[in-house]
Amino acid sequence: MILQGKRVALPSAPVVHKQFEAHVKATPDAVAVVCAGQRVTYAELDARANRFAHFLAARGHGRGAKVGVCLDYSTDMLVAILGTLKAGAAYVPLDPAYPAARLQLLLGQIPGLALIVASPATAGLVESAAAEVVDPQQLSDQPAGLPTTSPDVAVTGDDVCYAVFTSGSTGTPKLTAVRHEGWFNLMNWLMLEYGLDRGSHNLVVSAFGFDLSQRSLMTPLFCGATQYLMASRNFDALMAYRMLTDHGIRTVHCASSTLYLLVDWETARGGEALTRLDYVLFGGEPLKVERIADWARREGNRCTLLHQYGVAECTDVATSYDLAEYRPGEHDIPPVGRPVHNTEIHILDEGMRGVGEEEYGEVCISGSSVGAGYLNGTGPESEKFTTVTVDGEPRRLYRTGDRGYVTRAGELVVVGRMDAQVKVRGMRIDPTDIERALGRLAGVREAAVVIGHTDAGEVELVAFIVPSEGELAESDVRARLLRTLPRNMVPARCVNIPRLPLSPHGKVDRKALVDACRNEFAVRGTTA
Repeated sequence: MILQGKRVALPSAPVVHKQFEAHVKATPDAVAVVCAGQRVTYAELDARANRFAHFLAARGHGRGAKVGVCLDYSTDMLVAILGTLKAGAAYVPLDPAYPAARLQLLLGQIPGLALIVASPATAGLVESAAAEVVDPQQLSDQPAGLPTTSPDVAVTGDDVCYAVFTSGSTGTPKLTAVRHEGWFNLMNWLMLEYGLDRGSHNLVVSAFGFDLSQRSLMTPLFCGATQYLMASRNFDALMAYRMLTDHGIRTVHCASSTLYLLVDWETARGGEALTRLDYVLFGGEPLKVERIADWARREGNRCTLLHQYGVAECTDVATSYDLAEYRPGEHDIPPVGRPVHNTEIHILDEGMRGVGEEEYGEVCISGSSVGAGYLNGTGPESEKFTTVTVDGEPRRLYRTGDRGYVTRAGELVVVGRMDAQVKVRGMRIDPTDIERALGRLAGVREAAVVIGHTDAGEVELVAFIVPSEGELAESDVRARLLRTLPRNMVPARCVNIPRLPLSPHGKVDRKALVDACRNEFAVRGTTA
């Protein structure tokens, strides 16, 4: 089964920063970025980025070089990113919200790291790195000898523009590289498909290290709009909602769990900042549609919710679905839609053969979206990148490891991970199926299911539940689950908690929940 995205011609050199430079020429006085009360125009941002690009070129850090960026959200961050791209190099986000020990681990996984851009507030996190650490503000204060014109560097669509770390919660983190063509194709699709333009002002709400944040940072500059940045290292729902209310922001890109928080904030205060947005583009984890259903149906809500699917190895977004088309009775799981431009979705069996309509298989991605592979590994993970023939031509393909199927209407549905199943008392179980069943119970706001162990070392299922109000009795939850689930899928323990912990990327922090399972008091002390 193959879903074919629309074929759209790209420029001979689909290079992201060239699109930004076109807006610099057309509207130099337009506001490019707003942060901490400061407003910077396209011309000013371009001049500063050009200085940084010439600085890199003078050091010999051009095409193929890797530049680490460890900065809080700021104009300096965008200067470093754009300057790195203009020099022909690729940037690597080093999120200052991470612990220093985590950053040191990541730094050791970047081959050919040229230098690191860091401020006085973040330099201490990366100071032991072998690479030179540069403060971008010092470059701005001393512009002598650094031209403000764009450097004459030939960059192609095949060149790497950025690389982000994916997975690695256990074991060695993987550094996956994205090419200019794929990134350009994604933002060009957003612009053409959804009419994003100079008025599509954006607010960044996700952590810098997240793959989703890279397109959130660059898309407004690709379209000629204004980028709004929160002067906060970690996500602040109050600050985010205040900025949505006070500024003419039209788009937000975020993880599903972050969307829930924003919806909760708006619902509790009777606001309408979210409902006035043009688009919220979200995904990154299984959608709990019941968490946003009432808000989405509010009278006068004009916000289009785009439920999207993708992986960091393939330029973040591969498919998109307008949630307004979702009918719960048709599918238990909301679809993630159809492919972006110049992209194909393949559903393959274990023998890499295509399956039929509504048949389950592995979700694979081919086309312009596929990245350049892992930069720090030659192990079995690299074998996920392969080739496939489409319309008689070889196409690069990535095996996602996700399990899904295509509906009769031609929409992709992703049901979970191929390797997510665990054995509990000899039976294979996917915890995601239990989470969906819990989410349908009255009184359950949201839930997450993880694997715990008994004192005897046996595997058991533990459900962490955020109740709508009050606490839920464990016996009642288990009894209601038994009406729809077999006994072996009903969690052994149900823990009431006020909220699910989120990782810096805005997703449910399952490692934190697993750690809670190891703490006898945390589990038994809060169980109803």
